[in-house]
Amino acid sequence: MSPASASRLPSILDAHGDEILAEWVERLRDGVADDRISEVERARQASGFLQRLSDALRGSTVVESDSPAFEPLYDMLVDISRSRAVQGFSPTESALFVFSLKQPLFRFLARAWGNDAEGLGADLWAVTLLIDALGLRMMEAWQKTREEVIVRQQQEIAELSTPVVKLWQGILALPLIGTLDSSRTQVVMENLLESIVQHEADIAIIDITGVPTVDTLVAQHLLKTVAAARLMGADCIISGIRPQIAQTMVHLGVELNVISKANLSDAFALALRRIGRSVVRTKPAAPAAVDSHAG
Repeated sequence: MSPASASRLPSILDAHGDEILAEWVERLRDGVADDRISEVERARQASGFLQRLSDALRGSTVVESDSPAFEPLYDMLVDISRSRAVQGFSPTESALFVFSLKQPLFRFLARAWGNDAEGLGADLWAVTLLIDALGLRMMEAWQKTREEVIVRQQQEIAELSTPVVKLWQGILALPLIGTLDSSRTQVVMENLLESIVQHEADIAIIDITGVPTVDTLVAQHLLKTVAAARLMGADCIISGIRPQIAQTMVHLGVELNVISKANLSDAFALALRRIGRSVVRTKPAAPAAVDSHAG
């Protein structure tokens, strides 16, 4: 932008900042139809944004979004976008925080330039590029935050879906549900090894009843878990191999090289025998006699 058509946005923000803020907050209020964010918080964010925008433009006649002076404003937008992503705002709703500022700014720019169409056009284009850059930065921050939330939720679900259960002194069971991938195998392995140490277990039963299918990759993950448990001094038994899974494994030539049982109860019985225990049937205790003269 040439000196003759230098942006009038800095002077407009200094002279009419309160009016722009009031109109912008009103538009923000109309754009958010729920109470995920309070009126006070919305006004605080808008006021802080305009203040940082004014600071970034102070002493300059050129609107350049890549100027280092805009870094504090970008940092604020990242914080706002992160909070809104966690609150459940969509990317469009988050970006509207910035884009809804265009109309108030354009109205004051048109008033400031009057009949100078060339100067107004150049200034509008510069401000449009600035607002668009700020809006895109906000959407990028929203997307990054949502990805972080999804990864964290996946980790929490993986941990909750791989509980290690103590069946008997020295015997643990690890029931698996869902598909085993590399990241989940790591969680499974860590949980199992920690439990082996904690309970001083000799045998770990890995039950795959809830695993939909076992292919070469899943078998490799199971073998890694078994190998890690053996290094900790615990033998492993695989249970829950259904006929369909057995057929698939034979067809693929998959060999687990570990003792397997059809169900958890059979695996538990084998584990008990290995530690010198057994389950025997006992006669049920006779019901206690009722004293008819009582009372």
